[in-house]
Amino acid sequence: MQPISNPLQACSDIFFKPNRVFATLVHQHNWSWIPFFLVILMATLPIYLYFNVVDFAWYKDMLVQLQMGDKSPAEQAAFGDQLHKPQIQAFSLLGIAFGLIVINAIIALYLNIMTKMDEENIHGFTDWYGFIWWTSMPIVLTGLISLLIIVLADNHQLPLENLAPTNLSYLLGLSLKSDWYNLASNIRLETFWAMYLTAVGVSQWTKLSNKQCWMIAVAPSLIIWGIWAIIKLI
Repeated sequence: MQPISNPLQACSDIFFKPNRVFATLVHQHNWSWIPFFLVILMATLPIYLYFNVVDFAWYKDMLVQLQMGDKSPAEQAAFGDQLHKPQIQAFSLLGIAFGLIVINAIIALYLNIMTKMDEENIHGFTDWYGFIWWTSMPIVLTGLISLLIIVLADNHQLPLENLAPTNLSYLLGLSLKSDWYNLASNIRLETFWAMYLTAVGVSQWTKLSNKQCWMIAVAPSLIIWGIWAIIKLI
């Protein structure tokens, strides 16, 4: 298998030739900064653009009705007075960026533990943390889709769902008031793509069987979704 010569090529090939990318990454230790910045940028850029385009008065009213719909007009007005675009935009941007950094650290820790089943595995937490940003690269494509939806919108009253066009709630047309909205919003097409990339990467970095690699890749999401669904049904 011919190795990849530079990180920019790897960022392209991760979508088409992931086996070659992960085989190359075994011997490269500083390339993961590129996908790190790309993923953070494309995860936050749609949010930045959204708050610069959306009709904020409409957005604020939507939040008030969603959060305080059963409260008195005075309470609704007081809640609305606390909503300011710069603060909400900054909080959303920081929340997404920090959330990705923390969640990927947790997943890296999980991979570090699970891959110990391979006694010859020499990769540590920092290696797997860099690895995770490569498996997160599908976020770049979904970010581009979100940007296109926002740019091509014919008005400024843009639903929040436009920020996540690949999640199940958007595809099923669920509203924010739906009991299944939160769960459906966490089931995204890019998550399944990331599972595939994780399975491919673990198979390249360890001597575990394909079955073990796939179990490691899919178990966390399937367990979380399953427990969430059972709680909803109960």
